[in-house]
Amino acid sequence: MTNLERRPRLLVVDDAAETRELLDRHLSSQGYSVLTAIDVAQALGILGSTKIDLVITDLKLPGVSGLDLVRHVRDNLRETEIMMITGYPSIESAVAAVKSGAQEYLTKPFTKEELLVAVRRAIERINLRAADIGQKDIVPGFPMELVGESEALRKLVQTVTRAAASTTPVLITGEYGTGKALVARLIHRFGPRAQAPFVEVNCKGMPYEFLARLLFGWAGAPSGGGLRSGLLEFAQGGTAYFREVSALPRLIQEQLAARLRDKRYFPSSVEEPRTVDFQIVADTQRDLGALVANGAFLDDLYVRLSLNSIRVPALRERGNDVLLLARHFLRESAAELGRPEPSLTDRVIDALKEHSWPGNVGELENVMRHLVSTSVASEIDVSDLPIYMRYSAVGAANLSRSLADVEAEHIRSVMASVGGNRTRAAEILGINRKTLREKLKQAGYSPSG
Repeated sequence: MTNLERRPRLLVVDDAAETRELLDRHLSSQGYSVLTAIDVAQALGILGSTKIDLVITDLKLPGVSGLDLVRHVRDNLRETEIMMITGYPSIESAVAAVKSGAQEYLTKPFTKEELLVAVRRAIERINLRAADIGQKDIVPGFPMELVGESEALRKLVQTVTRAAASTTPVLITGEYGTGKALVARLIHRFGPRAQAPFVEVNCKGMPYEFLARLLFGWAGAPSGGGLRSGLLEFAQGGTAYFREVSALPRLIQEQLAARLRDKRYFPSSVEEPRTVDFQIVADTQRDLGALVANGAFLDDLYVRLSLNSIRVPALRERGNDVLLLARHFLRESAAELGRPEPSLTDRVIDALKEHSWPGNVGELENVMRHLVSTSVASEIDVSDLPIYMRYSAVGAANLSRSLADVEAEHIRSVMASVGGNRTRAAEILGINRKTLREKLKQAGYSPSG
């Protein structure tokens, strides 16, 4: 959804309640979607989770000033327009506002018409940019798979676009279920290597000997077949994607770092060294910096990967994207099953917004598919949601519960959020499968319970 297809969203920042109410009334009457904040801290919270087209801020604000907010928007939110309003007009303040990045400047008292004319100018500049350059920071049509309109997602798209145009290694970080694998494929698809192979390597649970052969090839196959090429040989000219790179055995880390450093490698299938001609993309949900500090990850490889780093935001950081994604998954699931798309009650919408989504987008997709496949009504209500997403008075505000009970309840909720997948649940909980298995046994967990 572009700026041209939805109501422009405006943020009014003023510590005076009467000014916020007046501007809200004037602007809402013209069809604009208006949010308000009383200071810069509140404004930054809204800007971090919601796509704002125009910020209208007072110059004098408690604590951090309106000029600081203008500078923040100018440096971090390229597509957002800025208007400064003030009851203390002066040449100096006007010059400071313009130099800081404000495109419009109004002095109090101003008329409704003066306000609306200035707002229309700002929105027109946004529309002209969108029509003229087609979101120049984003490859045309890029990318349909990333559904949403939050500022966090917009920044991700811009970062992915820049990474796709590069040939240097890329490190993708983020929680389980945020879409790191999707980002890796988008980097390949929209980069100069799109027509070459995309080779994916799952690093988890791979012993050194097996992974070394898989990557670099080997000689003397058991069948008597002689030389065999490894995955890196197949990736030449394309992209080699390492999933959960933190799980790479130490020797493989050293070999990979050497190939990045020397720009060549010796595949087992040939006698002469080959020039490294593939882009390395790696992902992890672990803190590689901390692993380097305790000696669990090679610092040389970490440095080479982290120079071009992309963090995929958690779903809870993406504001109203959860609702856009929920409806997207509802439509997809209904179409796949040949059913009418059900609607969501206001109570369900509130539940979706309040849920913490430990499994992120992956969990949301599973929930929506479950609702479509099990719902018999045209409208989905809270009682249709998975049990762990419904409010329960049992144990509410009960401070007499033991830590073990609270932990067991949380583990059961996480298990439900990932459809009983123990590997994924262990990743979210930050424990290994053996520990999870013991805790599930202690909690008396069963897939149906």
